[in-house]
Amino acid sequence: MRLFRGVPLLAALLAGVTVVGPVAPAGADTGSPAACARQDRLTVPGAAHQETACLADLTTAALAGTPYTDMADQAGLASKGTANPSGVPGIQIDGYFPDDSRLNATHGWAHDAQFVIRLPADWNGGLVVTGAPGTRRQYSTDALISDHVLAQGFPYAATDKGNTGPDFFTDGRGPGDAVAEWNHRVTELTRAARKTVRQRYGRAPERTYMTGISNAGYLTRWQLENRPELYDGGVDWEGVLWTTRGPNLLTTLPVTVARSLGRASDEDLFDAGFAPGSRFLWPYHEKAYWGLTQKIFRAEFDPAYDPHCPGATAGTTVERILAPCASDAAYDYASRPRSVHRAVERVALTGRIGKPLITLHGDLDTLLPIAADSDVYARMIDDRGRGGLHRYYTIQDGTHTDGLFDTYPDRLRPILPCYRSAFAAMRRWVEGDVAPPADRTVSRPATGDVVNTCALEGPGPAR
Repeated sequence: MRLFRGVPLLAALLAGVTVVGPVAPAGADTGSPAACARQDRLTVPGAAHQETACLADLTTAALAGTPYTDMADQAGLASKGTANPSGVPGIQIDGYFPDDSRLNATHGWAHDAQFVIRLPADWNGGLVVTGAPGTRRQYSTDALISDHVLAQGFPYAATDKGNTGPDFFTDGRGPGDAVAEWNHRVTELTRAARKTVRQRYGRAPERTYMTGISNAGYLTRWQLENRPELYDGGVDWEGVLWTTRGPNLLTTLPVTVARSLGRASDEDLFDAGFAPGSRFLWPYHEKAYWGLTQKIFRAEFDPAYDPHCPGATAGTTVERILAPCASDAAYDYASRPRSVHRAVERVALTGRIGKPLITLHGDLDTLLPIAADSDVYARMIDDRGRGGLHRYYTIQDGTHTDGLFDTYPDRLRPILPCYRSAFAAMRRWVEGDVAPPADRTVSRPATGDVVNTCALEGPGPAR
């Protein structure tokens, strides 16, 4: 994933309204009056600033190179061969909610809690909400999610989660504040987007879906556990697992730092849950993911552990940002003070989902190893007696970001087509009362267009 321009990584590893009328920069054609009816009446509730535009096409095919999306922030998330729909006219609203942090420089606003809401001309009665994966911004899943759901008639709303970039942990007054804000910002956007949909189409959405990848998969889980009244269902794509006692990122990643420093063996990573078959992906993750992810989330929840690595923030150069902290090789979450565990507890998951949820996870995920993440979360849901609301699909040869498929087409498969199949299955579950296939491993097909097709019902063992 990409934290910001020039750094290809992570995530994985969140009264006084100014309304600006239709804007049409070069490269973004205006839509027809019919496609943008009621544009002048749209006010996003609670927003401190918004800009509204009527566009002939809300998809990335038309918006690439304009201020209405950011292709750089999407880098690495999808395979180059991914086919996306286009030609969806409608209204786009960009803006931000009141916030006192300034990590998101998109549009030159230097203001966090930025959002985008897209309202297609042909509405299907629903709404899709997501947050940014990793520490990216509000346009990061435009090609992954927005294009696809817009073509089906869904309005689409996405938030930057309230803080962005490798220094996201500097937001807030205390440990855990930045991640806690992610959940608040999704709830805030969902409520505002539902009211905006009503303004545009004359009635509230009949169904609202929460979805997302990586950190936004975590947000999907949290929303369905804590705000189920706002949603009808959700699709969780490799969500990050936070539990108070572990597992969580702070229990799985320290051993990867130790290995990078020659203090741990391959067997130690296997014991931590990393799949033996993922070993070919380790060199890349060692350089781009592991050390960085460990130190920024340790700084978020346990800032007193090593406040001097590397200085007060994640670093001032790409090399320093990516470099691990040597002290993290010995990090032992279980032995840290109770205050650290309380900070994690504020954002921890319980498995007590209140609406249908579909989870997908690649068995070669090398940032969030499946054995220490979604396998555990599925058991948590079952232990809460909510298994009837959950379906869990392991994607054979899937890893954390689909962009790596282009480097290893003979060893990996993209998860995006399986995600799209899962979203269709969720719709049938909610809208047609047709239960999805049972939990299973979705095998990689030997032939066919693996980049754009995936059958959840295909060959593969039941879990």
